[in-house]
Amino acid sequence: MKFLQIILILILILPASAEAQRRSRKTPPPTPPVEDSLFHGLKWRNIGPFRGGRSVASSGVVKEPMTYYMGITGGGVWKTTDDGISWTNISDGQFRTGTVGAIAVSESNPNLVVVGMGEHAARGVMTSMGDGVYRSTDAGKTWKHIGLEFTRHISDVIIHPTNPDIIFVAAQGAQYGPSEDRGIYRSTDGGNTWEKVLYLDDTTGASSLSMDMKNPLILYAAMWQHRRFPWTMESGGPMSGLFKSTDGGTTWDKLKEGLPKEFGKAGVSVSRANPERVFAVIEADGEKGGVYRSDDAGKKWTQVSKDRINIARSWYYMEILADPQDENTVYVLNAPVTKSIDGGKNFSPLPTPHGDNHHLWIHPYDNQKMINSNDGGANISNNGGKSWSSQAIQPTAQFYRVITDNQVPYRVYGGQQDNSAISIASRTNGQGIDWKDWYSVAGCESAFLAFDPDNPEIVYGGCYQGIIEKWVKASREGKAIKEYPELALGNVPADFKYRYNWNAPIITSPHDRSTIYHAGNVVFKSTDEGQSWTVVSPDLTRNDKKKQGPGGGPYTNEAAGGENYNTLMSLVESPHEKGVLWAGSDDGLIHITRDGGKTWKDATPKELGESIINSIEVSPHDPATAYAVAMRYKFMDLRPYVFKTSDYGQTWTKITEGISGPHTFVRVVREDPKRRGLLYAGTETGLYLSFNDGQNWQPFQLNLPVVPINDLVIQDNDLVAATAGRSFWILDDLGAIQAAPLSGQFLKIIKPKDTYMIFGGSTDRPIPGLGQNPKQGVTVDYYLNEKSDSIALTLEIIQNGEVLRSYSSKADKEFKSWPGGPSKPEVLPAKKGYNRFTWDFRRNPIPAVDQVFVYGNYDGSRVDPGVYTLRLSLGDKISETEVTVLKNPHVEATDAEYAEQQKMLTDIESTISDIHRAVSEMRSVKKQVKAYKELLKENGKAQELLSMGDSLVTRIETWEENLIQPKQKTFQDVINFHNQLNAELMNLKDYVDAAEPKVTQGAKQRMEDLMKKWSGFEMEWKAIVNREMSDFNRKYRELGLPALIVEE
Repeated sequence: MKFLQIILILILILPASAEAQRRSRKTPPPTPPVEDSLFHGLKWRNIGPFRGGRSVASSGVVKEPMTYYMGITGGGVWKTTDDGISWTNISDGQFRTGTVGAIAVSESNPNLVVVGMGEHAARGVMTSMGDGVYRSTDAGKTWKHIGLEFTRHISDVIIHPTNPDIIFVAAQGAQYGPSEDRGIYRSTDGGNTWEKVLYLDDTTGASSLSMDMKNPLILYAAMWQHRRFPWTMESGGPMSGLFKSTDGGTTWDKLKEGLPKEFGKAGVSVSRANPERVFAVIEADGEKGGVYRSDDAGKKWTQVSKDRINIARSWYYMEILADPQDENTVYVLNAPVTKSIDGGKNFSPLPTPHGDNHHLWIHPYDNQKMINSNDGGANISNNGGKSWSSQAIQPTAQFYRVITDNQVPYRVYGGQQDNSAISIASRTNGQGIDWKDWYSVAGCESAFLAFDPDNPEIVYGGCYQGIIEKWVKASREGKAIKEYPELALGNVPADFKYRYNWNAPIITSPHDRSTIYHAGNVVFKSTDEGQSWTVVSPDLTRNDKKKQGPGGGPYTNEAAGGENYNTLMSLVESPHEKGVLWAGSDDGLIHITRDGGKTWKDATPKELGESIINSIEVSPHDPATAYAVAMRYKFMDLRPYVFKTSDYGQTWTKITEGISGPHTFVRVVREDPKRRGLLYAGTETGLYLSFNDGQNWQPFQLNLPVVPINDLVIQDNDLVAATAGRSFWILDDLGAIQAAPLSGQFLKIIKPKDTYMIFGGSTDRPIPGLGQNPKQGVTVDYYLNEKSDSIALTLEIIQNGEVLRSYSSKADKEFKSWPGGPSKPEVLPAKKGYNRFTWDFRRNPIPAVDQVFVYGNYDGSRVDPGVYTLRLSLGDKISETEVTVLKNPHVEATDAEYAEQQKMLTDIESTISDIHRAVSEMRSVKKQVKAYKELLKENGKAQELLSMGDSLVTRIETWEENLIQPKQKTFQDVINFHNQLNAELMNLKDYVDAAEPKVTQGAKQRMEDLMKKWSGFEMEWKAIVNREMSDFNRKYRELGLPALIVEE
């Protein structure tokens, strides 16, 4: 009995002891911070799509009719100087936040641009706040932050038409709670100081501001009493109203006659053509809402239109603009834009490239020129809206989530706000990624997407109100497979059978890809492609019925699904253990099941209040470890909340040390699959990184713009980011980060990831409309403890002891450049820190003949798949590693076929090198003969020798003309003058050096013929050297003169 008791005690003790040891082993060693400036070689690339994202602000420039600015929600400020043919971001690196609410350009000084941050069409989802006002005095080249940091959401900026020092800002203010930083602000010194000139209370902000440009002392403001909660939008109340100032904003009077006593959001616009006429679009109870007009500068108002097309979804729109040249024409921005030409009585739609419209600017002296901001970007019209510029050149999409497949190259998937869900190539075999490289898939704008990553032929995608779709790539057709397809639009969530988040999670099981999970307020499971579903959880939310009422009020309901509450926001199954699922809700709860959903346990961190559990990451290294991210910005709390558990959620540790800044709350955390404890955090303003499992964090922005990062995924050792305003970005090959820190080493080359032989690359500068490819070849990262100036750093690519390619950090001072000549050799970077270089799969370049144009290129041919040694040398210090170059899986070829291709390519290059070397040697001989002729022309005894020299030069030139074509000087000369043997071989090299290595019969025959030609010319060359030059040199010796030398 005593023996049994001992055994029982050991059984009870050992698991706990083992668990403690396991957790102890899993704790990473302390890692000092590594400054991101040391990673200067690493660059993010924007893959697109170039399909515009949401914009609520834009402006033209009165004195520059082809110049416009647009502000993107999340994506900063962009500028065009060619009527929208191309756009350039002008705020990157200078703004602290990315979401733009208003833009104004001074009419009297076109270099003055003032930008108000924080979108005014503030949604319950995909909305970011701003940090005040920025000013540029050089047309957007440089910017200065000029205050009003806590206004959060700015609806209008107006600059005095003749005195640019006078600026007005209409601050809507924080949307999720009371704040005194709202109302109308005025500056009389160009924004250096501000005065709040109209303030009502801490929940009433300014939704619209309009200035009488003929008398700038007169202003009209729409004040909006409003507040958002996570579950509803309160729009309107007794404090809302229209106000007028006649003394430049110092004092204001509330306008009442003819207006509703209480109303919600409103927009106001005074006619520039007739300042007595003022228009307003007003949200109000019942038929009181609509378009109002005053013909006596705001004293009395008349409702001229009740058309609901102008006031639907009022909290999101309510923008109105009076035509600056025609007092009877007025525009209302909604879905769609509507236009009235009879003073607001009747409206008709004005087609625009996107349905949801938020802003319109019209040139004050040419009402045919305008720019419209909408949920697909900004568009310019030169004919009053009959046609518009394209949005397909704006890489400003907002994506909720990102997922990748395992194809080679992998594809990136996500749902774009106010557009469709897409699949886009991570790279192509061309010069970039364009519209042909992406297509729409399942679901809609708010989609979570799921599929078998090894065979993504069927894609499952979500949409608002729990819609879920099965999409088949072969047919490009979708099928709705919602669990219980009730029409939820317009209804109260408390009445739904199931509640779904706007961004409801969908996943496939990593253990069985035919198993799909979909989350509402419960978790659903299907094993038959959504034909049937099983509920595998209880309600995993707080299920507070008080928070499941109308999504908007008191005048306008909002029931599209963005205000649904008490829903699940995140769902993940452990990659280690089948049936272990984690679920996080939008009201701050985390649950776990370890038996496939039979039982669930509340695993919420004890100190966490109501919040959005935006992501849960199960550690790829430990099944018991998970990371949870909570967001509380909807409760006016912008602090970061990241938690870690190592015991399946029994206990949690908050890990946010080092994540700082007023807008830097965290949205997602991912752990590196190769290096335990290396964490990546996507925040509201960019990326943070931790080398020590969250004990400390540091910013790691590199060239990534300031933009909200909604999601991250690691695929093929690349970090892929879904942004809210700048589309998808990829940081290629995390090897350098995974190896850091290397500060104790003098020189270190980091092993590159296995690299597929995929051709296609990118240019040094992004091409408008094209997503960026990585450079073609192997990405080589290496670390230098100090910058190398005096000693050359070299990189050699070696196979079987042969150096195939070499690079140096020292520029070749003897290199010459000419049309049709070789490319300038790349210089190896040698800065202190982590450098990056790309070996393009090629051998060393072919030597050239000086100043000879060749139709083709001097690049060495590409190597074949295999293992290559990379040797980095600096003085006597050497660091080596290997890289495996893999076959392109889309190319069917045998090793023998690759070997045959390589043999032909090396034979061709060797022959071209022999030809060029021979020609260069003979040119040296000609030069010597001509020099001797000049020296001996007066020597009577040398006449026979000189005659022999002339014959020798003629002989060489005749021979050379068969090998090169010196008459060609430019590209089109290849049409005018016959291409000779070197160009023929160059052409054959490029023909054979293809992704598919199978050498065609035609290429073999051509090679045979060209080699026969060279054989004859080579014999001729040898004869020149061995006979004519020998005879010439013998005669020289007879005269006591030095011999001709063949220079190599």
